[in-house]
Formats: sequence, structure tokens, C-alpha cells
Amino acid sequence: MAGSRVRLAVGLDAGSFYTRCVVCVVEDGRIRFLGSGEVESKGWTKSRIADRDVMSECICRAAGEAERQAQISFDAVVVGLGGEAVKGANARGVYEFGRPREIDDSDMRYAVELACRVRLEDDRILLQVLPQDFTVDGRTGILNPRGIRGSRLEANVHVVTTSAIDHQALVSAVHHAHLAVEETVFEAMAAAYACVLPEERAKGVAVADIGLHSTELVIYDGEAMVQAISIPVSADHFTRDVSTGFHVTHEDAERLKIEYGCAILGLTADNTFIEVPSAEGRPAREAPRRELNDMLEARAQFLFEYLQRKVIEVDMDRSLLEGIVLCGGGARLNGMCDVAELVLNCPARNGLPVGIQDWPSRLNNPSWTTAAGLAMYSGRLKQHRDGRKPRPPFLNLLMR
Repeated sequence: MAGSRVRLAVGLDAGSFYTRCVVCVVEDGRIRFLGSGEVESKGWTKSRIADRDVMSECICRAAGEAERQAQISFDAVVVGLGGEAVKGANARGVYEFGRPREIDDSDMRYAVELACRVRLEDDRILLQVLPQDFTVDGRTGILNPRGIRGSRLEANVHVVTTSAIDHQALVSAVHHAHLAVEETVFEAMAAAYACVLPEERAKGVAVADIGLHSTELVIYDGEAMVQAISIPVSADHFTRDVSTGFHVTHEDAERLKIEYGCAILGLTADNTFIEVPSAEGRPAREAPRRELNDMLEARAQFLFEYLQRKVIEVDMDRSLLEGIVLCGGGARLNGMCDVAELVLNCPARNGLPVGIQDWPSRLNNPSWTTAAGLAMYSGRLKQHRDGRKPRPPFLNLLMR
């Protein structure tokens, strides 16, 4: 397979715990899996890159492993970005025509561009601009106003912003790994693209990407994104709670959490005992499994109560008919979906990648959803730029 004859779609999830790379090929409007790479991330301090060179080496290794599996080389990737610096907000752009006429694609684009001209703080940049709907002469909720006659067009959009320093640090690390950045995408948005179908978005759905140092949340009401935010509660908090509660190292706490932990009491044999490591030179001790799960349940309730407040902020607490979808490594803890259902009072499930042909079963878990979504986003970019798959004007706006 020659690289010059194919359209490759590559996603890079440069997380603070693992760096994952997925390479696919776009063929006849479909996307097919070719290979993947995964290495433990280094060079991070919490959710920020502290050593660019070390992080670049991780990216090189993950990309190299993906190239070996796919038996093809690539030079550009779509990169995921998250962290506590990411924020979302609604904005509105008003375009006055001066006289009534039919609205065309250029009018819609210009109204969206006006909405994008939000005043940002000096250290922030636009990451994503997501059109929600349009208003024509006071008539609201119009998804595609093309051809409608009017004199005033308003575009309602959701803008996602991030720290300019954090964004540049990530892009620089990728460039230092000799890869070009096609686009940077909010990680939760990429995860949603991989595991949520359009009909599910139409009914109302939330996607939470629970990472090592932050949890990213997006909420959809129809095709419109109404919330995009990163919160400072993450998978690492669960581990730190266990480390503090049992007086063990962070590494031992992570092992206990994975092997014996559950985010809700009653799903496991809580009356049994587990072996807890002691300080060097002392024998291991036993502790009730219930004690471990009590810690994890308290943290899980705290996390989903935090997310619940963000859902209520956008008046979606009774409108998540498709519930909440959990992605990221933190979603793999047993019982997380059960706690989410109890706190949010809606269905909950793990988000698994769908829509990629030949996706291997070994990667069919929430940890790989974001990387898969980034590759799918790259594939959509290729189709959009090649002009081989026409889309309605409103969807074209999403791929400016």
C-alpha cells in the first residue's frame, strides 16, 4: 500500500497517562482500521506538558508502533486536547441585510463568523466553533435557513476555547515528533463523534471523558452542542483517595483500585478481605473490601454530582433521553455506570467506538474511544477537503 495513493486518517490522543495513536484509511466514503500504537505518557505534570522533548518521544513511539502495525507511514495527525483550561460558551452573530432577500450559504457562513468574533482573554484561543441553529427575522430554531427570505439572520453557536500556552505546548510536541497537526479537537467532542450516533444526539445525550487529570464533558440537544467543559475531578482522584485511606503508595493504590475496586457497594463481595501492601519490611495486612469500595463510591458520587450541576446549568437535567456515555480510562472502573444512573437519573453506558470497519476487539473499550474519534474526525476532514461527499450547508459549517 503506497502512502501517496491512499487517504489516511490518523488520530493522536496524547493523554497524560497513555499516548494512543490510531491510523485508518478512507475508502469509498468509509473508514477502515489499519493499526494502533500505545505507550505510557511521560513529560506531563497534572494536565499540562512539563517536558516537550520527553512528550515528543512518547508521541514518536506511539506513532511508530501504529505505522508498524499498519505497514504504512504518515506525516499528519488530528490531535485531541483537554485539560482544565478548556471552556465552552454560547455566542450569537447578527447579520443585517438591509433589505429582504433569499439567504444563501455565504450569508450563513458570515453570520457564524460574526458569532466567532467573541472577545477572548489574551491567553486564550478558539478551539472549536459549533453552530447550533439560526434565527431569521425573529423566527427561531431554524437549522438550515438557505432559501428563506429575510432581512436579519442570527447565528447561534457554541464556542470552545482553551489556553494558548497549553495549545502551543501540545502542537510543539507533535511537531517535534516530525508530525504535522491537521487540527486540534476537544477530546470529549472526539469521543462523542466515535460513540454517539446522530439519532442519539437528537434525543439529548451527554458524553463524559474521564481522564487521568481531568474529566471533559459535552452535552448535545439535537445536533446542537449546548455544553463543553473540563472539570478538575478525574480518575487520579480515585487512586489518591485509596492511597490516603490505606496509607499505600500511589502505584499500590492503582493496583488495588483496578483489581478489587467498585464504584458502588453491592456489586461485588464487599464482605471479603483484600490484601493491602504495607511499608517495606512489614508483612501485608488484610482490609475489608467494603472499605475500599466505600472510598471509591464516595468519589464517584462526588464526580457525578459535579457533572449533574453542569447538566442543570444548561437545563438538560430532564432532557437526556439517551443518558450519559462514559469514556476514558476512568470509565473502566466497575460500577461507574450504576452510580451515574443513580445520581443523574438517566441511562448510562460505556462509550465504545462504532463506525470503523475492522476495528479490533482488543481495542473495544472506553480507553480507545477518543483516539478512534480523532481518526474518524481526520477522515471526515479528508472527505470534506476532497469534495467527494456533499453535505448540507449547515453541516459544512461544522467543518470550516
